[in-house]
Amino acid sequence: MVAEARGALSLAVVGAGFPNKRGPSRRFELNLCRPGEPIELRLEPKNPADENAVAVYSERGIQLGYLTAERAPWIGGMMRQGREIIAIFQRQTSFGAWIRIGFDGSRPDLPVERHEECARESDFSDVPAPDFYPDEEWPD
Repeated sequence: MVAEARGALSLAVVGAGFPNKRGPSRRFELNLCRPGEPIELRLEPKNPADENAVAVYSERGIQLGYLTAERAPWIGGMMRQGREIIAIFQRQTSFGAWIRIGFDGSRPDLPVERHEECARESDFSDVPAPDFYPDEEWPD
């Protein structure tokens, strides 16, 4: 049984190093993003690498990357069911970015940054991206 989603959750955006077909690079666009600005999630059922892919776009319509393969089926499934997912930019990272999502039309708030986590991340830039940012509301 899948738990009912509520509240807000931070998710990793990966693939920032790959080129976009048109327009500026993903890294360039990530540099323009500011915490709290709207982010668009788009289903990509015809994606040859993953039919569950969920692409992440800035408010300017430029692709930033993708949700991780672990989270995309869950979030994409909710989107296909018609549930409203609202996303905002949280912050840029070495692997791409963190975005914050709210469920069922709820606008997410930005969490308080964890300075020790930011320091660890910069020390280990070759470590793969985690698939989500744990919150007190979502104990693991």
